Amino acid sequence: MIPSLKIMMICPAPPRSRKGNRVTAVRWARLLKDLGHRVTIRQEYDDTHCDLLIALHARRSARAVRRFGRLYPTLPLAVALTGTDLYRDIRTSRQAQRSLDLATCLIVLQPKGVEELPRIQRAKARVVLQSAHPTSVPPARRPKKNKSKFRVCVLGHLRHEKDPLRTAMATRLLPAESRIHVAHLGAALNVAMGNWAAAESQSNPRYCWVGEVAPGRARRMLACCDLMVLSSRMEGGANVLSEAIVDAVPIVASDIPSTVGILGAGYPGLFPVGDTSRLANLLHRAETDSEFYARLKRWCVRLAPQFAPEEEREAWRRIIQELIQTSPLHY
Repeated sequence: MIPSLKIMMICPAPPRSRKGNRVTAVRWARLLKDLGHRVTIRQEYDDTHCDLLIALHARRSARAVRRFGRLYPTLPLAVALTGTDLYRDIRTSRQAQRSLDLATCLIVLQPKGVEELPRIQRAKARVVLQSAHPTSVPPARRPKKNKSKFRVCVLGHLRHEKDPLRTAMATRLLPAESRIHVAHLGAALNVAMGNWAAAESQSNPRYCWVGEVAPGRARRMLACCDLMVLSSRMEGGANVLSEAIVDAVPIVASDIPSTVGILGAGYPGLFPVGDTSRLANLLHRAETDSEFYARLKRWCVRLAPQFAPEEEREAWRRIIQELIQTSPLHY
């Protein structure tokens, strides 16, 4: 039986933030509490003793990782790697590299994340797929011929890594008779992106930038859509994929490693990063080719059991059991 541990989680995003890292931290805290542990979330490490430190973000939490490692070198330390960690910072940032060295365990959010680590670090890596509960709204159904709109949802804050306006640009290439309409949910993280999205909303009748909305509303809007697009240049393991999958909403996505790691290399709804024309073709095909649309949906339905909350909780149970068994201290 695993003893109850005092766990501190370091998350750079502030309380009540709707950024992905904070959402992940809050969900993990809930799952760890379900396992009987005592969990607190902090933005910075304050030297408090705990049995286990979990730090989200190798570079941004590097100071906390370094401080905990110096004060408690025999205690387990898990570092969860974000997209910017895996696909940029661990190659260029000495701080991020030092976090990898100090970590007892490295958490990645999809299987292909392990391949991005230096070979010497891969044995420490463990995969934790991000889970989601199905919404109470009935999942999106195959479009009927008499529907006036084919509803497409984009969920993600407006920043460079998300390539946020790619779907809007793709809708401009659709034939005049297309029924596609895009709702984009997410805050602008800089003024230029916000101005661009607002201007696109005014000039493009197929695109509406809704802005940031509460998580519950975002999930309901996603569940009622016919399709979700994830056009990112970089992700660690997007939770919006899990959310779409458990609600049986078909996905069209850029073929970045993390998305391929979640959906599978053979997933038929992938397009090259930044390829507006290929994205437009996939959108049109999903709208007009019922067999292709059904294939996307069946694929997501098959994946759904992997993203159940009990699977994510069990992954953490195994990790903590392993950390306890390999720690020189007795709990």
